[in-house]
Amino acid sequence: MTDLEKMLKEHNVVRPSNAETPKKIAFIQCVGSRDRQIGNEYCSKVCCGIASKQAIELREQIPDSKVMIFYIDMRMYGYWENEIYWPAQEKYKVNYVKGLVSEVLKKGDKLLIRGEDTTMSRPMEVTMDMVVLSVGMEPSAGTRAVAQLMGIQQNKYGFIESGGAGGLDPVATSREGIFVAGAASGPSDLDDSIAQAGLAAARAVASVRKVMA
Repeated sequence: MTDLEKMLKEHNVVRPSNAETPKKIAFIQCVGSRDRQIGNEYCSKVCCGIASKQAIELREQIPDSKVMIFYIDMRMYGYWENEIYWPAQEKYKVNYVKGLVSEVLKKGDKLLIRGEDTTMSRPMEVTMDMVVLSVGMEPSAGTRAVAQLMGIQQNKYGFIESGGAGGLDPVATSREGIFVAGAASGPSDLDDSIAQAGLAAARAVASVRKVMA
């Protein structure tokens, strides 16, 4: 998704293999998320909204393209359902397919997607020019390193444990005076990250003033 976002910003969406403009693009949701086999049972929160936003932009920049989104279930937060999800379907004709993708294979100069259409309870095969993976959020190497360096507790997924001793402070960590914000504590969108950053900064200032008083 990051690579596609860069292409969309540059208004230059091309297939990495041959630099041609793709006419059939598929998104596969929950890659590395909501998967008990690899230990990431959590939802990454922003992937459904970002995929829908990018699908709209693809249809705007490549009007004759066909865009499909393969999903387990769509999870839209806040106003995203009315602002992104329904317009993507109704205005931009993005095709949402509820299903599980089992494999993506190279077929000539195309990509063959195999899986199951769970709505229709039948196998599916579609050939696409480009496949975009909505990869789930994981704690960065920097997040893990800082947590270990500072002696801050991490949760079972490797994110910094937030909530403090009482579990009610969203920016408090296991160490007094150290605060966390954004995706360091778990999957977050920009609005959440900005709000948490403001709260963390305020709490840090209050801590400094308390020490200096």
